[in-house]
Amino acid sequence: MTSNRSARPPSPAVPTATYRLQLQPAFPFAAAERAVPHLAGLGVSHLHLSPVLEAVPGSLHGYDVTDHRSVRAELGGEAGLRALAATARAHGLGLVVDLVPNHMAASPRHNHALREVLRHGPDSPYGRWFDIEWDAGDGRVLLPVLPARLPEVRDRLRVEDGVLRLDEQEFPLREGTEGLPLDALLDAQWYRLGWWRLARTELDYRRFFTVSDLIGVRVEDPEVFAGSHAKILELVADGVIEGLRIDHPDGLADPQGYLERLAAATGGRCWTVVEKILTGDETLPDDWPVAGTTGYDALRLVDGVLTDAAGAEELASLYREFTGRSADRGGDWEATARRAAYEVVRHDLAAETAALTRAAVRLCAADPALRDHAPWALRTAIEELLVRVPVYRPYRTGAERVLTAEAARGARAAFAVPEEAAAVDTVRGLLLGTLGDSPAHRGLRARFAQTSSALRAKSTEDTAFYRYAPLLSANEVGGDPGRPAVAVAEFHAACARLARDWPATGTVLTTHDTKRSADVRAAIAVLAQCPEVWAGLLSETASVPAPDPHLAWTAWQTAFGFGAPDPERIGPAVLKAVREEGLRTSWTEQDPAYERAVADFVAAGPGRVPLRAASEAAFALEPHVRAQADGAALVQLTMPGVPELYQNTEREYRALVDPDNRAPFAPGPDDGRTALVRAALRLRRERPEVFGPGSTYEPLTAGGPAAAHCLAFARSGEVVTAVTRLSLRLAEAGGWRDTELVLPDGRWADVLDGVREFTGGAASELKLAELFADRPVALLARIPD
Repeated sequence: MTSNRSARPPSPAVPTATYRLQLQPAFPFAAAERAVPHLAGLGVSHLHLSPVLEAVPGSLHGYDVTDHRSVRAELGGEAGLRALAATARAHGLGLVVDLVPNHMAASPRHNHALREVLRHGPDSPYGRWFDIEWDAGDGRVLLPVLPARLPEVRDRLRVEDGVLRLDEQEFPLREGTEGLPLDALLDAQWYRLGWWRLARTELDYRRFFTVSDLIGVRVEDPEVFAGSHAKILELVADGVIEGLRIDHPDGLADPQGYLERLAAATGGRCWTVVEKILTGDETLPDDWPVAGTTGYDALRLVDGVLTDAAGAEELASLYREFTGRSADRGGDWEATARRAAYEVVRHDLAAETAALTRAAVRLCAADPALRDHAPWALRTAIEELLVRVPVYRPYRTGAERVLTAEAARGARAAFAVPEEAAAVDTVRGLLLGTLGDSPAHRGLRARFAQTSSALRAKSTEDTAFYRYAPLLSANEVGGDPGRPAVAVAEFHAACARLARDWPATGTVLTTHDTKRSADVRAAIAVLAQCPEVWAGLLSETASVPAPDPHLAWTAWQTAFGFGAPDPERIGPAVLKAVREEGLRTSWTEQDPAYERAVADFVAAGPGRVPLRAASEAAFALEPHVRAQADGAALVQLTMPGVPELYQNTEREYRALVDPDNRAPFAPGPDDGRTALVRAALRLRRERPEVFGPGSTYEPLTAGGPAAAHCLAFARSGEVVTAVTRLSLRLAEAGGWRDTELVLPDGRWADVLDGVREFTGGAASELKLAELFADRPVALLARIPD
């Protein structure tokens, strides 16, 4: 299939590599400024900053934006950001900033725009900013902020200084209502205070996933776009910001329209990537005016090509035997994911499906040909179609490839009466545009797509990933736990497509959102090469009883990946896992007794026992863990795209989800990884034409008995990357023996040691035993004639 991407001119400011820093009050702009010399010395070209606009005080992440008009004061304000940019520029670095267009904090105390809407209602100057369905109920917006039902907290409400207060919360008052009795005052507002549990079914504003504390913003409205982007665009125009990471574009009503408006507003001065999760063989839409994704698709490729497929299948069998789980409760990936999707769409996203149903009912009532569908039937059709969307969301074009006839047949099967199943065809026609294309029709399509992305994220990443756990290294955003391995040929084909179509896309291995850092995943992935060792390790831990076998598997595998007993970090990760799993306890319906049993188990076992050091078999895996981790690092740094280092990952970095991944940056001592990172990044910065837009990617194939254990490729005929695949399997098979690799013509220098040289060409076959004599990876650069 051809692509029109090659016809587009490259961005004028494509980074050679970025370094992600998590800003927070404990690590503000000034701290980042002090780190600039160290980061410039690594060889990156740009610093990638987490969100910089005003956020909820104390926020550790900044995605809860409260005011688009100003740079966050807790980080040092605009003066601090400009000073950081100046220092970075003096060291040859630019800034890339995380931009959050989809949502803001739903905190009227801190969000000035929301406060004005709640004070003045839909006619407020900010009335168009938020996705509020004013006509869903009594004309007021529900604020699900109360810790209990209103009668139970009524006595704690008070009016002071012209605002309504509940403990630390503040709510504006509609003009002229300050002197009313409390009950009358509450009824007179443009909002209705409600118990937080009402959000699940009664919410009437769009939110981020299922997080009611984050309210959706209507950036599809030109006025809202202008108001919410003025400060960022000013910083771009002034050269302070040279690149943008767009957070969660799938949440927007029209991602393509937004990106087109953003590209026009920046005048093409920004390297822009989108946090888009691609599923299966899905590709980024060709006509999006961006450089590519933030890189989760690359993470899947790199991890997958270094995972043993046969061993992963053995682990899955062992997992089913060990846990005794039924197919839909963790024993089979597809069944588990489908069950989780049904649970989330019917429970967690009940308010969202109710909003879609109301919209469908209105459209059907307005069209004589569509009348008399029961609302319950329309809702069932919506739910059944949502769970069958195979990707995160359908887009403006190509929806028919997502909402397929096969999906419709499956949805109709959920109805006992065939005549009622006709609701599926009606809903599908409304979504595909064959039954109308009015603003109301387009609104339904947009909201369905937004809900689809929320469903996929919550049911897959945040539920099914925790219920199906044979190999936890595969349970990462963009990953496929049912198919954790990627064939070498598939990897090469994907990289060739990136080089051709998206040469400036982002690539990552660790982010602020990864459930496990790359080093933790590398250790776990090695288990696929030795399922029998993992079975032995599990038998060694039987003396520490767990509340259930799935928990034992998950917790011990987490501890193995982490590498050292640390209850302060393993404990919260395991607790998060059982709550996200949602079978015995959850974030909203907690089982204290079960959670105590989990905590006691972690303290006695995974948080105390040094599994890898205590077991001779596990200790013997350490060289293979290092080979796995270093191989992944080098491949990511040299494959097509712009590599990003997450803070601290220039060295070995073991982290387990929040708060590990968002801890303040603290430069540490160099280790063996650092030299590899510096060498690769220096090469990228010195020779951008070899890696950037216009560069090429050529697979290299080894020959001999161990050829399958070498992953190698050339970039633009000038740089060669070669890494060892499945080093434990290689050792068990007798090593490299006579396996050889033919380098491209010319003389080649070993970039990692600066000493060795090799000769390429068909007549000069290179023994891999020689190439990998000192380390399991190699980075070679052509020596100029």
